[in-house]
Amino acid sequence: MYVCVCNAVTESQIHKAIDDGIRTLRELRQTLGVTAECGRCARCARDCLRSRAERAPDASLAQRPARATPAYSPVLEAT
Repeated sequence: MYVCVCNAVTESQIHKAIDDGIRTLRELRQTLGVTAECGRCARCARDCLRSRAERAPDASLAQRPARATPAYSPVLEAT
């Protein structure tokens, strides 16, 4: 199935990129061009990333570089 119509990127291409070590939407954009044009494919591409990570969580963490940090900063709220 085509995920990014603008750049003719398929779901299988995204899965292969993930298997090759891609872990973020930004990395998908840099390697395959996903979300680089209109951005309508972002949700589907993110879902592909998440579903692949859920299938092999230990493998994805083992391949993740040590310098990788979450894209968010934890915030503690006072109650």
